[in-house]
Amino acid sequence: MDFNVKRLAADAGTFLSRAVQFTEEKFGQAEKTELDAHLENLLVRAENTKQWTERIMKQTEVLLQPNPNVRLEEFVYEKLEKKAPTRMNNHELLGQSMIESGNEFGPGTAYGNALTKCGETEKQIGGAERELIQSAAINFLTPFRNFLEGDFKTILKERKLLQVKRLDLDAAKTRLKKARMADARAAAEQELRMTQSEFDRQAEITRLLLEGVSSTHAHHLRCLNDFVEAQTTYYAQCYQYMVDLQKQLGSFPSSFSNNNQSSVSGGASISVPTIPVTASLPSVSAGHGSSTASGGFSELRSSNGSRKARVLYDYDAASSSELSLLADEVITVSSVPGMDSDWLMGERGNQKGKVPITYLELLN
Repeated sequence: MDFNVKRLAADAGTFLSRAVQFTEEKFGQAEKTELDAHLENLLVRAENTKQWTERIMKQTEVLLQPNPNVRLEEFVYEKLEKKAPTRMNNHELLGQSMIESGNEFGPGTAYGNALTKCGETEKQIGGAERELIQSAAINFLTPFRNFLEGDFKTILKERKLLQVKRLDLDAAKTRLKKARMADARAAAEQELRMTQSEFDRQAEITRLLLEGVSSTHAHHLRCLNDFVEAQTTYYAQCYQYMVDLQKQLGSFPSSFSNNNQSSVSGGASISVPTIPVTASLPSVSAGHGSSTASGGFSELRSSNGSRKARVLYDYDAASSSELSLLADEVITVSSVPGMDSDWLMGERGNQKGKVPITYLELLN
C-alpha cells in the first residue's frame, strides 16, 4: 500500500514537473532542447505524407463512388464489420432500363434491338467498373489506410513519448541550474544523465520509425502503379465494349427521315466525334435525283416483273404506305412506275407496301 502511494506521488510530481517546464517554455522563461535538423525534417516529411495520403484517399473514394450517401453507408458497414448490400451501379441501372424498354418496343424492331444491345453493353461497363473499384480498394486504398491506421499512429505515439522525454530532460537541466547544495547538485546531475539517456534512446527510436517513411513511399509507388494498371484495364475494356457496340449498331441501317434532323434549329452545326470502325451505316436517300440501285435492281425496274428478295435488316415502316421488315425474311418485290428509284413495292402474303432497296438482297 505504501509503495503504491509513493509511486502515485512520484508520478504526480513528474507530471507537475513536465507541466511547469511546458508552461515556462511557452512564456519564454525556460530553455528548450531543440531536435536536430535531420529529425525535424523527418517529422515534417511524415506529417506531409499523412496529410497527402488522407487527401488522395478521400478523392479516390469520391472518384470511385461519387454518391456521398453510399460512401457513408459503406463506411458504417465497414465499421460494423458487416457486408454492405449489393446494389446496381449507374451503368447497370441504365443498361437495365434500356433492356426493359427494348423488350417493350420489341426485340424484332430495329429500335428495340438497338436498345437491348446498348443495355447489354452498359451492363458490361458496369461490371468492369465493379472490377475497377474492387481492385482499387484492395491494391490502392487499403495500403494507404493501413499506413494511416498503423504505421503513422505508431509514429505519433513515439513522437509524443519523445516530447515527454524532452520535457523531462529540460526539467532536469533546470533543476541542476537551481541546485545550490552539493547533495542537491549530485542528485540533479544523476537525474540529468538518466533523462539525457532516455531522451537519446527515444530520439533514436523515433528517427528509425520516421526513416521508415521512405519504405512507405516505395510501397505506395507500387500501389499507385497497380491503380494505374487497373484504370488502364477498365478504360480499355470500356473502349472495346463501345467499339463492339458501334459495330453492332453499324449493321442497323439509318432509317431516320429528314424531319428528325431538322429538329435541330439554328445555324450552328453540332459535330459528334465517333470512334472509326470498319462497319458503315447504309443510308436511304429521299432525294429524287439520287440513285443507289445495283444492276439487279435496274433490271427489275426495266422488266416490270417481280423477284424474291432477302431482307438484310429490320425496318420499321414510317407510314401506312410502307411495309415493315424483319431481318432474314424473304419477300416479293416489284417495281411500280413513277416510284422513287430507292424504293420498291414489297409483298408478304396479303401485306403490301414500299420498302427501301438498301435493306434488300435480290435472290436468283
